[in-house]
Amino acid sequence: MSADHFGARPSRYVAIGVLVLGAVAALLLPDMARTQTASADRTPPLTPYGHPDLQGNWTNQTLTPFERPEGRGPVLTWEEVAAIEGGQAETVADRTAPVDPDRALPPGGDHTVCIDGATTCYDEFYREPGDRVAIVNGEPRSSLVTHPPDGRVPELTSEARRRLEEAAEFRSRFGQFDHPELRPLSERCIVSFGSSAGPPMLPNYWYNNSYTIAQNEDYIVIMAEMVHDARIIELRDPPGEGEERETTEAGKAEPSDDLRPWFGDSWGYWEDGTLVVETTNLNPEHAFRGVPPSKDRKVVERFTRVD
Repeated sequence: MSADHFGARPSRYVAIGVLVLGAVAALLLPDMARTQTASADRTPPLTPYGHPDLQGNWTNQTLTPFERPEGRGPVLTWEEVAAIEGGQAETVADRTAPVDPDRALPPGGDHTVCIDGATTCYDEFYREPGDRVAIVNGEPRSSLVTHPPDGRVPELTSEARRRLEEAAEFRSRFGQFDHPELRPLSERCIVSFGSSAGPPMLPNYWYNNSYTIAQNEDYIVIMAEMVHDARIIELRDPPGEGEERETTEAGKAEPSDDLRPWFGDSWGYWEDGTLVVETTNLNPEHAFRGVPPSKDRKVVERFTRVD
């Protein structure tokens, strides 16, 4: 499905920073955007309520990998950027060229599930992984992960490994297709694959990396193109120091731990020009990079429109 699904190819990029706390050690992801340093005369527009206007169609397509490849520093040279972006352009040109309908079966074309990088049954016509490297504050980044300093995801904690082993042991009691709950959530179109909708929202490096954002004074809705996932974020006052928030601003009781939505419970507040979104109560089946969340996992996302 093309990014034109939203009516026009998204050409704007929203700057998103994410802090993930949970079974994997803390990760700090940089702005997932093709953004240059904001010009002094390009201040972000405001809504009638006085907050930065995040509305519109956006994309987080990028050629920058989630983790830093070995042998690279945190910032690429412009020669490296040209090689990466030029190589992608050549790949697209090669894989979108007309093909002979009577050609032999391509390598991997007999794969039972062919959506992977080793096969050619999906040519580049159907993919939109992006064509540019992520640039943040004028620097071309080599990875989205910036902490730890090596740009790599830390080793799993013993608790994370225990939960994975426990899940694998449980699944081993059944055949692969014994019941639908054993199939991946993305295969069942319950949530988008690769954490497209989050939290945290990451590029899937395949297609449908577009988002529509709508907002009013009390709520912000982020709809991901992938599986049409929609996150509804209630806006509240910023928490005070040491404040325990047991009710919403409208006085409604917080959801019980027994009710854990697919995208968790999110609420947001404005911090200067940044929307801060905190999410807890994540569904135990909604894993992040293969690790199911604990009851205590908390995800903090920061959305900043830079110009």
